Amino acid sequence: MNSIEKRLETLEYYQSLLLKIVEPAKFPFYHLVMSKGLSKEEIEEVLMICEELSRLHEEQKAQGLVIFTDLLTRFAGQLNPKLDLYETIHALHRQNLYSSLMDDFVDLM
Repeated sequence: MNSIEKRLETLEYYQSLLLKIVEPAKFPFYHLVMSKGLSKEEIEEVLMICEELSRLHEEQKAQGLVIFTDLLTRFAGQLNPKLDLYETIHALHRQNLYSSLMDDFVDLM
C-alpha cells in the first residue's frame, strides 16, 4: 500500500471515529450528511437549494402566502437521492438552519 492510500485509509478511519463523537443532537444535519457519505460538493448543493428556497419563501411570505407546498415539492425534487426528505428537513430544523423555511416544512409534514 503506498503512502497516499495509507493516508487516505487513516483519514477515513479518523472520520468514522469523529462521526461517533459528533453529537447528533447538536449538529444533526452535519451528522446526517457525513453518515450518508455526501461529498463537499453535494453538501454545498443542498445548502444552495436551501438558500434559494429560503429567499423564495421570504418573498412569498411578504406577498401574504401562508402555504408553501410548492417549495416543499421543489425541495423534494432537488434533494440529493442519498438523503431522505423527512430526515433531512428534521435535521436542518433541529440544527436551526434555514429556520423559517424549515419551520413551515415541518408544519406541512
